[in-house]
Amino acid sequence: MSTYRLSKKSLQRLEGVHPQLCSIVHEAINLTEVDFGVTCGLRTVRAQQELYDRGATKTMHSKHLTGLAVDVVAYIGPRISWELALYDEIADAFKEAAIHHTASVRWGGAWTVSNISVWRGTMEEAMNSYVDKRRSQGRRPFIDAPHFELS
Repeated sequence: MSTYRLSKKSLQRLEGVHPQLCSIVHEAINLTEVDFGVTCGLRTVRAQQELYDRGATKTMHSKHLTGLAVDVVAYIGPRISWELALYDEIADAFKEAAIHHTASVRWGGAWTVSNISVWRGTMEEAMNSYVDKRRSQGRRPFIDAPHFELS
């Protein structure tokens, strides 16, 4: 059990998010070895379009539009960190929470794994598997490590 908890701002960002995903986020913050906050839950079409236009997302059919996705950010003490290794640690906590809630969750760090709760291995291994698959196809991987969605 971690000693981390979601901030008031993170809780506000969960408004409109599917209750099962909210439960998973709440459990993951209690399980994680890495502190995190929620940066985005339910998103407007306009906000999605802006992200799409900047290349920050690959789709206009995001599960954020229906409350079925969240994005998180890792913290090291008071500072935000984008170090990829922290996100696969957070994903391990999401996996454990998804198992507990018998939920199917997809992680943006391993798009080829449709349900992390049934993946046999760590989320780092899942991400490496995704990267290897994309490279074997001659395609560039799109790692969206802060992203989790119900699948």
